[in-house]
Amino acid sequence: MKLLLTSGGVSNQSIRDTLVDLLGKPIAESTALCIPTGMYGMLPRTAVATWQQIAGQTSTPLVELGWKSVGMLELTALPSIDREQWVPLVQETDALLVCGGDVLYLHHWMRESGLADLLPSLSETVYVGLSAGSMVMAPHVGEEFVGWKPAAGGDSALGLIDFSIFPHLDNPLCPDNTMADAETWAARVPVPGYALDDDTALTVVDGALEVVSEGHWKLFER
Repeated sequence: MKLLLTSGGVSNQSIRDTLVDLLGKPIAESTALCIPTGMYGMLPRTAVATWQQIAGQTSTPLVELGWKSVGMLELTALPSIDREQWVPLVQETDALLVCGGDVLYLHHWMRESGLADLLPSLSETVYVGLSAGSMVMAPHVGEEFVGWKPAAGGDSALGLIDFSIFPHLDNPLCPDNTMADAETWAARVPVPGYALDDDTALTVVDGALEVVSEGHWKLFER
């Protein structure tokens, strides 16, 4: 897949231009599916925020970018639906907009729904992650981000990239996401880590990583 891994959505012109480049056509000519599942892992406090994200009424832009069409793909529903009903829809969509929330809850339902198995085959699809939607691609998320606990325990995620992500760096609404907190987190994860503020994103295409930023970020090597 073509990955656009953001901390705060498509929050500035540089990230938006990068999205258009990855799509290979204007956003107005592109279709998208919004995946809000991760937000349910943080109920009840995300009940209103989940609707706001889907409705495009947040400060983390995803659905409100001017897409040709936007649908919703709810991962918790997919195990009860024949794959023939939803797999072609995903395969034909230009972009998957994967919202934030609880990263391990999102990881669980990506696995349970079968979406995780499908992702590597979507060579032309642009995966746009927001916060947890970006973090879930990593091999580990770090103990600081373990909220909802999987039955097997641990902090493992999809492992489709070889680094971890610390989002919302220095966001005043996230008092535990300072650079000092990021350094503590990075010392514990067993892979390289990127701390990203909400004006920064990472792209991964054919294994090549690039940083897109109008803000600040830091790479923690291993």
